[in-house]
Amino acid sequence: MASHQKNLNLPNLVSSIRILVAPFLFILAYRQQENWFLIALLFSVFTDVLDGFLARTLNQITELGSRLDSWGDFTIYSTMAICAWMLWPDIVMRELVYFFIIVGSFSIPVVVGIIKFKSLTSYHTWSVKFAVAVTILGYVLLFADLAQWPFRLAAFACLFAALEEIMITLVSKHPHVDVRSIWSVLNKKRSHG
Repeated sequence: MASHQKNLNLPNLVSSIRILVAPFLFILAYRQQENWFLIALLFSVFTDVLDGFLARTLNQITELGSRLDSWGDFTIYSTMAICAWMLWPDIVMRELVYFFIIVGSFSIPVVVGIIKFKSLTSYHTWSVKFAVAVTILGYVLLFADLAQWPFRLAAFACLFAALEEIMITLVSKHPHVDVRSIWSVLNKKRSHG
């Protein structure tokens, strides 16, 4: 199958949808449609889970798909941060330290990857998957005014995940795709050298 045809698949389409949802999230935030924003955000998170599931189930895992997934994640999580400020400025100010830890944890590894490799990294580590799940749960519970502690816990999960991604970038000679942990990179280095 030609590379172009291989990249035209259902998982990549689902990842692209997540990127296309971002402008609608901004519109909902601008219009102060809090409930619709949270519903659209949860739909976006569902596409994040769905694209990986489809890629594995249909055996349609591609490097482009991994990169689309990372671009979609970065787009949605950046949008979440900006829209939270637009919709719930009082809550953001109250939770500002945790908010900055989460935003920094998603942003700094990206910057480090771009500086070192001149491209967006696509590691998809287990720690990032856990951090994202806790962050989404914490975000919805915080801004639905149900509980604060999951959002605060998410900040520390994100910090751990960010440190792991930065270490992966620093010890790697070239960008990797779909790395599960720093230990898998170190084990691979040990076995090759």
